[in-house]
Amino acid sequence: MADGRTPGPRTELAAKIRTDVPHSARIWNYWLGGKDNYEVDRAAGTAFAEGYPDIVPIARQARQFLIRVVRFLAGEAGVRQFLDIGTGLPTMQNTHEVAQQVAPESRIVYVDNDPLVLAHARALLHNTTPEGVTTYVDADLHDPELIISDARNVLNFHQPIAVMFLSVLGHVADVEEMHSVVARMMAAVPSGSYLALSDSTKASMAHAEALAKYAETGAVPYRQRSLEQLRQCFESLEMVEPGLVPVNQWRPATAEVGTIKPVYNYGAVARKP
Repeated sequence: MADGRTPGPRTELAAKIRTDVPHSARIWNYWLGGKDNYEVDRAAGTAFAEGYPDIVPIARQARQFLIRVVRFLAGEAGVRQFLDIGTGLPTMQNTHEVAQQVAPESRIVYVDNDPLVLAHARALLHNTTPEGVTTYVDADLHDPELIISDARNVLNFHQPIAVMFLSVLGHVADVEEMHSVVARMMAAVPSGSYLALSDSTKASMAHAEALAKYAETGAVPYRQRSLEQLRQCFESLEMVEPGLVPVNQWRPATAEVGTIKPVYNYGAVARKP
């Protein structure tokens, strides 16, 4: 640097951010109506939506799924620790905001390895209560052991933990590795912990074609899974009702029942016995 000073963490992160290639977290932010995206992301997001118009309501339903799941976990299930893997960009009603609203003492660890996400996390992800803890770790979801090691600095692995993989496992190319990542994470947490997971399925050809075109933009490809492949992530766990269902059919508000159009993003919550 011209002044001879050592670059700080924020400067180092900014240097790693690519603005010439569309990025999934920024595109997702665009679909949710956020402002933390670039022209290349908006172009890719618009092109994707033109080929698959359902993606915008699916993105918004996925966020509502997160809100309902965290409310259930912090409320009815009594969980006070959350490990949110593949956080994405902060938007409305993030995990710590929902959990700490229900249980002010909740401790949340966000996990991501994207420089833009980490930069925003440092700026925006703060406790909403004096009793709680909100922090993040810089780690890749392909490396559960590193995630677990860093999370131990904040979370008590002798008490139940909610492990969350929401719309992120499509970034794992190999299905067997996807299952291994989930299994290794759940092996590390104690009895009474929960797995919350959601992802896209292969039910829609239009979605598959849009994903193929998305990969051609230079962005990291995202893979659809079959329902059976998603269901296998919950082996040896006790599924919470209503099971593995479209995310907008997982415990919707009473007023919504009977009026919901199924989406091709499925999710579930399960307890480790």
